[in-house]
Amino acid sequence: MENLLAQFFEHLRYERNVSEHTLRNYTIDLGQFYEHLAPVDPATGARRAIDLKSVDHITIREWLAALHAGGKKKTSIARKLAALRTFFQFLVREGLHDSNPAKLVSTPRLEKKIPNHLSVEDVIRFIETPDIATDLGKRDRAIIELLYGTGVRVSELVKLDLPDIDFRNKTVRVTGKRRKQRIIPFGDPSLHAVLHYMPVRQTFLNNVPLPERDTQAVFLNYQGTRITTRSVGRMVDKYIELCAGIHDISPHSLRHSFATHLLDSGADLRDIQELLGHARLSTTQIYTHVSMEKLIEMYDRTHPKA
Repeated sequence: MENLLAQFFEHLRYERNVSEHTLRNYTIDLGQFYEHLAPVDPATGARRAIDLKSVDHITIREWLAALHAGGKKKTSIARKLAALRTFFQFLVREGLHDSNPAKLVSTPRLEKKIPNHLSVEDVIRFIETPDIATDLGKRDRAIIELLYGTGVRVSELVKLDLPDIDFRNKTVRVTGKRRKQRIIPFGDPSLHAVLHYMPVRQTFLNNVPLPERDTQAVFLNYQGTRITTRSVGRMVDKYIELCAGIHDISPHSLRHSFATHLLDSGADLRDIQELLGHARLSTTQIYTHVSMEKLIEMYDRTHPKA
């Protein structure tokens, strides 16, 4: 099975062009299924051979039931089932399995979570939290401005290279999931923040020897290397503590706020879908629930017969 998994991961990486994040999740999920089918023998340190054709939907259901009994969340179980469906579909395509047993297993019913977002006023307060008298403050302000100003994912932002930003036309070229590219406009606040950060970026580059510099990356740490998604998350957590009255948000909350505020201002849902890089309109439609809550609240507050 190890060889088949290796072939499958090559297929994901080079044929389907999945992101590193997705590849990592598939590796974890299918590795756990392999461990379930053939745990390591303590005496020999080896696993027994597995005939994948003997794996049926009952085998898969038993594993998912064990995960549920172990306290795994429904979202995690659903992701693992999706990984199995994709894996067995690959085996069917390669003629290594007659059918896809994972298709016979129902996905757990998931509650639709309304995205956590900020009001316009809170977004402005949060954006203005970094101390732009400091180098790191200038960088952090540029990151937050661009996250909210474009709605990009943090994973997309940290991948940005200098040629991706068109300062004259105020657009950014983003490489999203499955390496699909899209062009997103941004406003003057984002433009000014990024321009003010540019000299700081050069300072960070000068801190390290030339061979170690990442000369293409837009956002750097003080060591002159590309900033990571983890670092952006820690940075946002730091400013949450400094910004009174704002709680339970993440870098992704700025993306949710971007979409919600566009919808509240009358933007077309399909245009928002394009900006966010959603493959399906149904993914974007969750923001209509956010706006509906606001509409109901306004009605209850203002209508004479409410």
